[in-house]
Amino acid sequence: MDLYSVMSVSDRTQALKWFAAFFGRAADEVIGEEHLWQVGENAWVVVDDSEVRAERVGMAMITLGVSDLDDILARLAAHGIDHGPVETYDNGVRHVEVLDPDGNGLSLAEPPAQ
Repeated sequence: MDLYSVMSVSDRTQALKWFAAFFGRAADEVIGEEHLWQVGENAWVVVDDSEVRAERVGMAMITLGVSDLDDILARLAAHGIDHGPVETYDNGVRHVEVLDPDGNGLSLAEPPAQ
């Protein structure tokens, strides 16, 4: 099974800069007007500003599992990208939410060290 999570955005130019900073690289693939970042073997985050998705701008929410949360947050800070507070759940998972310029939520979750 493959997963394509679409982040509807209002300004493609601004979004592409932001998502490149968030992921630490330019899009892995461009198909037409869609820009795709591969985030897992069969999982992609898609940035799309097409008119047919205009009413969904800023309404997406995804959570990405990571193993290097502090490094990612430092890279985001270096690019001026803010985030919410880092929470630690009862099970030891560290979680933080980052909002793109349109308000789409991209959460990062790091499992506890083994």
